[in-house]
Formats: sequence, C-alpha cells, structure tokens
Amino acid sequence: MEIKLFEQLELSTDLKKAIIDMGFEKTTPIQGMAIPHVLEGKDIIAQAPTGTGKTCAFGIPAIEKIDIASQMPQVLVLCPTRELALQISRELKKLCKYKRNINILPIYGGESIERQITALKRKPQIIVGTPGRVMDHIRRKTLKLQEIKTLVLDEADEMLNMGFREDIDIILETIPQDKQFILFSATLPKAILDIANKYQKESAVRISATPKTITVPTIEQFYLDVYEDKKTEVLSRLIDANHFKLMLIFCNTKRKVDDLYKELLLRGYRIDALHGDMKQMQRDSVMNKFRKGLVDILIATDVAARGIDVDDVEAVFNYDIPSEQEYYVHRIGRTGRANRKGVAYSLISGKEIYKLREIERYTKTKIQKISPPSMEDIKENKIKSIIDEIKVEISKENTSKYLGYVDNLINEISADKNITSYEITAAFLSKSINNLTIGSSSKVRSDELEVNRDKGMINDKRYARLFINLGSKDKLQTAQLLKLIINNTSVKQKEMGKLDMLEKFSFFEVPKYHVEDVIESLKTKKFKGRKINIEVANKKNR
Repeated sequence: MEIKLFEQLELSTDLKKAIIDMGFEKTTPIQGMAIPHVLEGKDIIAQAPTGTGKTCAFGIPAIEKIDIASQMPQVLVLCPTRELALQISRELKKLCKYKRNINILPIYGGESIERQITALKRKPQIIVGTPGRVMDHIRRKTLKLQEIKTLVLDEADEMLNMGFREDIDIILETIPQDKQFILFSATLPKAILDIANKYQKESAVRISATPKTITVPTIEQFYLDVYEDKKTEVLSRLIDANHFKLMLIFCNTKRKVDDLYKELLLRGYRIDALHGDMKQMQRDSVMNKFRKGLVDILIATDVAARGIDVDDVEAVFNYDIPSEQEYYVHRIGRTGRANRKGVAYSLISGKEIYKLREIERYTKTKIQKISPPSMEDIKENKIKSIIDEIKVEISKENTSKYLGYVDNLINEISADKNITSYEITAAFLSKSINNLTIGSSSKVRSDELEVNRDKGMINDKRYARLFINLGSKDKLQTAQLLKLIINNTSVKQKEMGKLDMLEKFSFFEVPKYHVEDVIESLKTKKFKGRKINIEVANKKNR
C-alpha cells in the first residue's frame, strides 16, 4: 500500500493542524489502508501489531465524525490494559487540540471509580477503557452506551488472552447494532474471527499490516546504548571512525533536524538538512548536492526522505528511534541498495531500549550491540584508510611525476640531518591525519558515552523486586497473579520480570519506574476479601 500524506486525506483543517503539530506528515501503511474505509463508515477487521500507528488509524476518522452538539458518549475504545488506555487517550487528546468541544475520558481499574463517575458527568464523547472497568460502570448505570456510533477493539487478541471474552460480549450486546465496529488485533485466531462474524456487518473490510522481515542481507544493523546528551559525540565518532562516502541521518522532528545540523556543521562536516518546511526548490538543491557528493551527510525527517533515491548511500544513522516500527524498515532500506553493502546504526537512550526490542520482534531481526569508537580507534581507522588510498594510487602507476619532488626533499633535509625516506613518509602520513576533518572530541572519555546496563532485560539494576502477601495457599495461580498486576497497574506483560510464587507470599520484578505506581495501585485492593500488602522486597522478606 502506498504511503499517503495526511494532507491528501479528506480531513478537517483543525484535525490536519493537530496532525502537523504532532510531527506526522505521512501515514503508516495501516493508517493509509484503514482511514479512508473508516471515514466511509465501514466496519474494519485489521491485523496490525503494536507500533504500527493504530491509534491514529481509528482515532482520526472517529474524531472527525463526532457530533459536538451531542454530549453523550459516541466512541468507545476497549483495550486490554490501563497503560494502553492512558496512551490512547493522550494520543486522541493531541488530535483534538483544535477541536475545543470534544472531551476524552480514560476509565480503567486501579483508579477511584468515584472519581471516574464524577468525570463521566462532564459528558465525554470518547471513552477509552479496559473491559472490566467499563463493565463496572455499565452495572452502576454510570456509563450509557445507547448513543455509541463507533466501537473499537484494540489489541483484541490480548484482551481474549487475559480472559475478557465474556465482558466483551456483554458490552457488545449493550451497544446499538447499527454502530461502526473497528477491530484491531496482532493475530486473528478463531475466537477473534468469531467475534467479527457475530457482531460486524457482512460488508466489513479486512486489511493487514503484518510485519515484513527485512530480507536485505547486505545491510548490517547495530545499536549503541548511550546517554542522551552524548548522542552527537557518539554519532561524530561513528562518522570519523569509518570511511563512508554518503550518509543519511534520521531524526523524528524538524526541530531536531535543525539542531543537529547546526551542531555537526560546527564540528566541520560537509552536511545538509532536509525537512517538510523547505520549499521544493530548496529540497531539489539539497538533493542535487547530495547526489553529486558535494555534501557527505544528509539529515532528514522520515517524510522528507520520501524522495531520496540514491543508490550510493553507505550508512544510515537513526539518531532518534522512529516513532513507528514501519519507519525503521523504510529508513534502513535507504542503504544496501542495488546489491551494495550498507550499514545501519541506531542510537538508543533510556527507555528507547524497549522500542528497539519491539523493532527486533517486528522485523524478526537481531540488531547487534556495539560500543562507541574510542579516539584511538578513530586514529587507527583513519591511518588505515589513508594507507589503503596510497596503495590504490601506487597501483595506478601514475606517481612517477612526483618522484622528483621527493628526491629534492630528501636531498634538502639530509643536508642538515640524516633523514630517511621512511621518516619522510611518516611525516606525510602525520600531516594527512592532521588535515582530516575529525568532529569527535578528545575531551570526552569513551566510558562517559556508553550506558552500562547488565545483560538481559530481567534481573538487572533497572528492575525492582517486589513482595506481595499472596501465594498458592490463596488458591492463586501464577497467571492470575500476573493478570492482577497488569489489569490494575501501568505495567505491560512484556515488561514483567521474574515471578516466584511461594505458599504464603510471592515475589515479582518490574522496571523501577513502575514501582510507585504498582504499590499505590495494589495496596488498596483486595483478593478474595483479603487486603493486599505489597512492598519493595528487602533482605528480611526475600
């Protein structure tokens, strides 16, 4: 499916302005396929994994069809976890930036239901919720669904895996039959197809944006785990340590492109920038210089890179990890073209490691971790590069016209000192090294660049081990404990570390930045009438 510009879609001016503010200019494949059908009012069953831009795929057309004169819920989005409900709500609120009279409310377990009841009285038109909490409000009659026009099931297979099938059926029976039903699922097992066949119209459109394995064997893929404020230095060292002729650097925003362009220009690189704010004449000028090798490095956003069709790009750098996994595939595909060799580097910092892992799963590719080059590495590589160039010149057998200059130099210097031809060659090599553009800073030590994480995602210093007073004697299974944690906190299943269930209590691991939320969310809960006690595990209760 051809990638479309959002500008080409039949959307309101307010919505287009919000999309531009979010930094989006082109659709992802799932957005390009789904949005036109959803705008037409068709039911959709879409196979699409996380990270493909699903929220905008259903959110943009759903928002476009909201009747702001009505203060009843018109859109209901069901999703499996609290974290996803909050994430979708944030994205939809950004899309509604210039639509002042549209209200969005996330409802999920782990938050006071009384607070949500108060918020529901403010008449939100869009509800984003987990099935269990939506059911709670239906039973209390605090959420009325008779005016729902659009129902979205996001990550439907995950909701079924978590045991929400019965809740989903009850909710679907409650909603008017003439509603538009949009279903997104990473996989389409029989249970999902049964739901689609039972509740969707016969005219439902089936679309797919399943992952594509990167099959270009000529592209080597690496990542570097570095500090955010050291990314430019690491990027400079990668450039300096290699002998690439044409390079592409990708940033997620126009502002980042401009800022990085200025930084690298000050470091002495032959560089130019390309982004959506530039006029076509400017873009053409930049591209001509890049094709002709008048600039070595081009920094661009994903959209600006659409027109880049240069076979000689030897390296792609992801200065920012792309917002959508599909973009990663498009980015690195700019190198290794026409059966040439290419290399792709991704600079990650902090939580971007999770995005990288999702990209690996999405592309079914293992990306190799490397360390930033040291200044010694850079110097050695530069010397090797110059020597290789000298060998090429010698092989051309066209150096004889310079031999007279060398003879004169030896005679002139040897008159005062006993200098050999070896020393003169070394002097030329030294001078060549000093004249090369090296933007890396020798003031920054290599150990100041790289983040030293322990190997693996689990049992490392970024994870905390928690104690909970529930165990096998409570007739609790491991899967039930896992569901209890995920349904009531912002922790995703893929983020969970080791879980050890004992007779009277259990231990489990979560990323440290989730600890406060997990404790606050679960300490007020009860399991089969028993109050939950949860705390960070210490030596005493370990």
